[in-house]
Amino acid sequence: MNSGVNAALKGAGAGSTAHQRFSWARVWAIFVKEFQQMLRDRLTFAMAVGVPIIQLILFGYAINTDPKSLPMAVISHDTGVMGRSVLGAMQQTGYFNVVASPASEREADELMERGEVQFIVVIPEGFTRRLIRGERPTLLVQADATDPAAAGNAIAALLQLRDTALSHDLVGPLAALQPRPAPFDLRLQKRYNPEGLSRYNIVPGLIGTILTMTLVMLTSLAMTRERERGTMENLLATPVRPAEVMLGKILPYVLIGYVQLTVIMLAAWALFEVPMLGSVPLLLGMIGVFMLANLGVGFTFSTLARNQLQAMQMTFFFFLPSILLSGFMFPFRGMPVWAQHLGELLPLTHFLRIVRAILLKGSGAQELLPELWPMLAFLAAAALLGLARYRQTLD
Repeated sequence: MNSGVNAALKGAGAGSTAHQRFSWARVWAIFVKEFQQMLRDRLTFAMAVGVPIIQLILFGYAINTDPKSLPMAVISHDTGVMGRSVLGAMQQTGYFNVVASPASEREADELMERGEVQFIVVIPEGFTRRLIRGERPTLLVQADATDPAAAGNAIAALLQLRDTALSHDLVGPLAALQPRPAPFDLRLQKRYNPEGLSRYNIVPGLIGTILTMTLVMLTSLAMTRERERGTMENLLATPVRPAEVMLGKILPYVLIGYVQLTVIMLAAWALFEVPMLGSVPLLLGMIGVFMLANLGVGFTFSTLARNQLQAMQMTFFFFLPSILLSGFMFPFRGMPVWAQHLGELLPLTHFLRIVRAILLKGSGAQELLPELWPMLAFLAAAALLGLARYRQTLD
């Protein structure tokens, strides 16, 4: 086929007069040559077809800006029917799902600090009795407002319940309690981000997204650059072990990552006034694990890619699901279950929870352990795969 294309090019260019005129034959010859070259680069062709499909699936099925069934803990000190009616009305909205009934408010606070519940409802003692007497008892609702977009619609639905939650109960002798004002008060506490500022959620998340994009890309380009320049053969001829090559390639970019972190944190403090309630050494340690996980991915990509273009394409292929399924751009609990399972496999998902918990909640190491071990598991898997691919390169 190449010989036919070359012959077509020579034939189309024969003669000075023919060479000066526009020739569709030469256009066709170049078209065939370029199409053949594209088919040989299977990764580029797969990216051109696969990325639109992934975007359609993620944006069409996985992305949802109105999350439902948000986990809620209920502390009920009242055994009357009115308290149960209020809880039933909350669940009927579709926004709330009772997942825990802690014995104390301290236990409920621990659940919210670990991110296991997003709402805490406290029904005071004598709620039903005081409501029947017309005393307008107060129902306490605490909301985790670290992600204002995730809880916004649920809070709006919650505020409307004061007028409608007991409409089926306040009948007969109790019908006098139906008119406004509502038969009970609702005290809403937005915790960790009382003003609902979106920058408190976005700026900490930018730490993870920027590090993911830059570290994976820089590391994946490192070895492919050596392969293109011909210095890879010299490296393979040395007695350096694969693990030593991997560490030597990764560690310089860890330093770059900490420089990026310093710049982002200074900007977050000076420009956006993002609070820092937790431990700075703990944050640095967690970010170190996160950076190593991403650098392991970049090293693996560098062993798979044949050139820097393919390395860039692989980086984009990893970064796109990470930013969409991690909860950075869209509420994590708004995604379907299968998308949440995929998101749990990504280190960015767990790092976003860690960095927001440290900065906004002041969480300690014990509360962050459930998010740390998935990143360590991802790091181990990426390192083993990268070393296995590098050994194949040696062979």
